[in-house]
Amino acid sequence: MSNVPQFPAGSVLGYPRIGPRRELKKAIEAFWAGKTSADEVEATAADLRRRTRTRLAELGLPTDVPAIPSAFSFYDHVLDATAVVGAVPARFADLVTDGGLDLAGYSTVARGRGDDLPLEMTKWFDTNYHYLVPEIGPETVFSYSSDRPVREFAEALAEGVVTRPVIVGPVTYLALAKATEGSPEDFAPIDRLQDILPVYVQLLSELAAAGATWVQLEEPALVSDSIEVPAERLLAAVVEAYGVLTGAESRPAIFVAAPYGDLGAALPVLAATDVEAIGIDLVRGDLPTEAVPGLETKTLVAGVIDGHNIWRADLDAKLAILERLENLGAAAVTVGTSTSLFHVPHTTEDEPNLDATLKSWLAFADQKVREVVVLAEGLTEGREAIHEQLLEATDAVNSRKTAPGVVRPEVRDRVAALTEDAFNRGDFETRKKAQAERLDLPPLPTTTIGSFPQTPEIRKARAAFVKGELTAGQYEDEMKAEIARVVELQEQIGLDVLVHGEPERNDMVQYFAENLDGFSVTENGWVQSYGSRCTRPSILWGDVSRPAPITVAWAQYAQSLTSKHMKGMLTGPVTILAWSFVRDDQPLGDTANQVGLALRDEINDLEAAGIAIIQVDEPALRELLPLRAEDHAAYLDWSVRSFRLSTAGVREDTQIHTHLCYSEFGQIMGAIDGLDADVTSIEAARSKMEILGDIAAAGYPRAVGPGVYDIHSPRVPSEAEVTELLADAVKAIAVDQLWVNPDCGLKTRRYEEVTPSLERILAATRTVRATL
Repeated sequence: MSNVPQFPAGSVLGYPRIGPRRELKKAIEAFWAGKTSADEVEATAADLRRRTRTRLAELGLPTDVPAIPSAFSFYDHVLDATAVVGAVPARFADLVTDGGLDLAGYSTVARGRGDDLPLEMTKWFDTNYHYLVPEIGPETVFSYSSDRPVREFAEALAEGVVTRPVIVGPVTYLALAKATEGSPEDFAPIDRLQDILPVYVQLLSELAAAGATWVQLEEPALVSDSIEVPAERLLAAVVEAYGVLTGAESRPAIFVAAPYGDLGAALPVLAATDVEAIGIDLVRGDLPTEAVPGLETKTLVAGVIDGHNIWRADLDAKLAILERLENLGAAAVTVGTSTSLFHVPHTTEDEPNLDATLKSWLAFADQKVREVVVLAEGLTEGREAIHEQLLEATDAVNSRKTAPGVVRPEVRDRVAALTEDAFNRGDFETRKKAQAERLDLPPLPTTTIGSFPQTPEIRKARAAFVKGELTAGQYEDEMKAEIARVVELQEQIGLDVLVHGEPERNDMVQYFAENLDGFSVTENGWVQSYGSRCTRPSILWGDVSRPAPITVAWAQYAQSLTSKHMKGMLTGPVTILAWSFVRDDQPLGDTANQVGLALRDEINDLEAAGIAIIQVDEPALRELLPLRAEDHAAYLDWSVRSFRLSTAGVREDTQIHTHLCYSEFGQIMGAIDGLDADVTSIEAARSKMEILGDIAAAGYPRAVGPGVYDIHSPRVPSEAEVTELLADAVKAIAVDQLWVNPDCGLKTRRYEEVTPSLERILAATRTVRATL
């Protein structure tokens, strides 16, 4: 491409898209509830995009060059790509109108309807974001079916802002897809690359015609060994795809971003193509040590500002990295973020209750934009131009190192004194016999994962307590009343092992963060988890300990209401780390062991209180798995050991459960085995029990509960559907190893969905039990 337009000196790969007050979440959920129209949702979204552009310009990103990304999504950016290329599953073909999906159809593909399952959901690389997995087969017809990226670019341009449209690149899109049911065994979605590229060419042409000078194609698959496409096939796909796209007759300049890790062998391959810019992650990835052939014609967008965590950058050190990059021979070096900023909250300015010292160590999205702008000025104008900002950042970094609570000798001494016995529980067969005698459960015992719906009344009571409108005693009475209702409901339905429903917990990680030393929580630090689901990750800033019991009184009260076994419910150490903004000044394994010891104390107190079954959830175990295979063993070692440290102190007849969800678990069956949990419940409904093959092939000896109810969709499964799933489970796994449960906690669902779903699960279980 001749006359390559200027790439901005500083930019970000993306920005939070839900709104500072979750405006998008509220609008889209009102639409799903029939309380607002699609046009009203579109208006809310347009206003949110406008405010985002205005805010980024205020923070210093220029508007006359494409420094501001156009990366909005109503639900999921991978689903957006599915809409653009027209790859709507056949079961939803009736939703396609005028060649594309309207907002209602788009939502239905994401959430399902009746017997039509939604697209499968899984984790986006090693983050807590969930994407919707495309379904691609030999029969899939690709067509340019949505011009939304073009319309949103034109919307900004009409206001005088030149944005940079962002879409998932073709290689990553197909690499992350799953084959449609019935596809040949030797088929892989990446085989359809040649067929999908014309759609991307047409999109590029439309964007160029609208005035776009740059487009950002996201290709994070290039930094991962954890996808099923072999490395050599992936690199060949890069050559093929970008040979076609860069050869398009009419197109914007192409910026290929590769966040979440090191490009490794893909960097020289990508550099050898004719793309105009390459984005590299220099937080998770390594700094190239020598010039890379091909970079001399390209802009290198250096992702030195961490888009995935919230700690303030050492700007002096980051500028030194940028200065070294200038020696690699690239046509230009510019400043960027390592990933999109949608993984972090909007701004620290919206946190009036955070400790001022702690806040000075933090950078949310807005502060990271400012860091990019400052570094861009330093790179182009020289260090003296940003001398004061460099000193201020250095002072903040140094303050954090010496602040009280960051290092606590008594915590570190306890970790250092651990012996190997602290991580080992003893023979499983002996435990199995002792637990069978104590628990006396029927075949295919039924339970739930832990939480029950958080009703408006529960949320109202919690808000009133926080505001001081309810006393502690009144709040406790409200929660106990809800626990009694949940226990009674489970008794009526006929579940075998009960839970207390967790009404007192705002979030499965934040609740523990509020009760452990070394953590702080935010007021408005919302980030998107999936669709309209948002969480507020806690901030793990110091050494961790448990000052007092956390869950014991609630578990004791719930157990007093029933003669059935009540599960104690805890969040595991890996998940607490994964779903918090975790400290980056010591190895994760050290932090995990501190959390593990705090949880061990809690588990021992639950056991002493008479709780016979204790569940320690680790849904994020697979999520934190490093993207490069060479790093897997070290991660799995410390993550598994931290769980075992938490759980190894109990008696043989106390049953330990864990829960895992929404990830590709076949890759870590050895680690799941290593957890040594007596029962492991696992997501399986959306994937139609795919995990059972991995479990059977591994010869897994302990009990498993493959989920039979997809709680991430509002649909209520039929009794026949659940019966079929259970029948498949019984064929694959020994009956004495099987439990029956939903895929995940029920917190986000309504009782109108939950009650009939659980009733059908129990009916299906009785049907299958009768066949044994």
